[in-house]
Amino acid sequence: MKYKRYLGLVLVAMLPLAGCATTYIKPSTVHNPAPAERLSAFGSFELQRVALSDSYSDHEANLKAAAKIQEYFDTDITPIVAGWNRKAPQSPSVRTIVIEPRIEHIKFIGGAARFWAGPLAGSSAVLMKIKYTDKASGKLIAEPEFLQRAASWSGAVTVGGQDNAMLSRIVTLVADYTKRNYDAAVGGPSGAPQELVNATR
Repeated sequence: MKYKRYLGLVLVAMLPLAGCATTYIKPSTVHNPAPAERLSAFGSFELQRVALSDSYSDHEANLKAAAKIQEYFDTDITPIVAGWNRKAPQSPSVRTIVIEPRIEHIKFIGGAARFWAGPLAGSSAVLMKIKYTDKASGKLIAEPEFLQRAASWSGAVTVGGQDNAMLSRIVTLVADYTKRNYDAAVGGPSGAPQELVNATR
């Protein structure tokens, strides 16, 4: 009886979290347009650290998620641009492109919340925008957006496993877009489904 009462109190305490987790994150496109130029037109690449929108920086779970995304950038994208930098000609005329990843919106349900509240904690989602800018001129070359989600029930069944996998998947999308647009400006998928782009609420 005491256990049931304790469990009930825990679930009640988690209800505010469930409400926060329903924060609406809406993507704007299924397919990102092609950049203004192919990325190989640049010989130097400066990859900035992942930034988190101030609106989400006061939540510990979001901060941990942002740190994990940074780890994936370090392992999946840093080697790509480092390789391009190594093969670039050493010349004053070499153009530099700055790559600025930013988490615009995020709701991340951590493992503890999943354990206690399960699907009541809601779904996880993250939307990122990546700015590719000509350093010398300030011209915006591209600003694609990427979205990944983890459904409430899949997150619950895996006790947060799918929530964490979401963070890896979004970095994979960014890496694929960056590589895809090196030799030709072709754009790439955002990871968002059409029905979510079309949704009004």
